Amino acid sequence: MINILEINNLHAKVENLKILKGIDLKIKSGEIHAIMGPNGSGKSTLCNVLMGHPKYKATEGTAKLNGKNLLTLDPNERANLGVFMAFQHPIEIPGVTIGNFLRLAKNANIKATSKKAAPLSPHEFMRDLKKSIALLKTDENIITRSLNEGFSGGEKKKAEIMQMAVLEPKIALLDEIDSGLDIDALKITATAIMEIFKKTKPAILLITHYQRILNYITPNFVHIMSEGKIIKSGDRKLALEIEKHGYQKYLK
Repeated sequence: MINILEINNLHAKVENLKILKGIDLKIKSGEIHAIMGPNGSGKSTLCNVLMGHPKYKATEGTAKLNGKNLLTLDPNERANLGVFMAFQHPIEIPGVTIGNFLRLAKNANIKATSKKAAPLSPHEFMRDLKKSIALLKTDENIITRSLNEGFSGGEKKKAEIMQMAVLEPKIALLDEIDSGLDIDALKITATAIMEIFKKTKPAILLITHYQRILNYITPNFVHIMSEGKIIKSGDRKLALEIEKHGYQKYLK
């Protein structure tokens, strides 16, 4: 099945400040869309609106996954439909281990998808989780650690992509997953994203400031966002032009 996220004339605000001013975008399974743009252009806001962060309010337009308007659903309902977000600044949740958190999340998704489907047993889940841990080249003791508590910046980003590997979303929103990563961690994280992409063919919306991650993740489409709108779209060559010349030539 081809999953389609279709965004039409999406407007949004944060604390009465208008951020998104009419976003139109269509993303299908097996496509990677990279969104680039200056600071404050609305890139992260777009992800947060799509995921249902309560601080971000859609004021106009629609965002539909396979015809169902996400904007009318709670964040957990969006997650159960297959929407996933890797956060730019993942929060720490003391007392909740990664292993328990992910097993409950995975089984909630399974239950929402099919009432007849049996939840994963702890043994089955651990088998799959260990594969994801190996993919991110991290230590297995991460399973017993509280979610993001005391993690380095690189560990937090790897933990986000480990969640993506386990949950196998239909739509993955990756908000500056490359920020704060050194070159080795960037390569591991980006390579893991591509392995997940090859396996499950999700639609990926990748927010980034830098072309460097696109050396490992080849987008089908690159979009420039400025002042809450997409002002230019192209292929990977557009990212190379931005790296060379900056955004100024595209800004009015």
